[in-house]
Amino acid sequence: MSKGLNQKKNSKKPPAKTLKEKREAKQEKKK
Repeated sequence: MSKGLNQKKNSKKPPAKTLKEKREAKQEKKK
């Protein structure tokens, strides 16, 4: 569910930001 939404948002955002968001998402999952 969340992954699908994230993928759609990443598609709209540039690759550079996608990488940063991916890292932030990983940190949030670890929290």
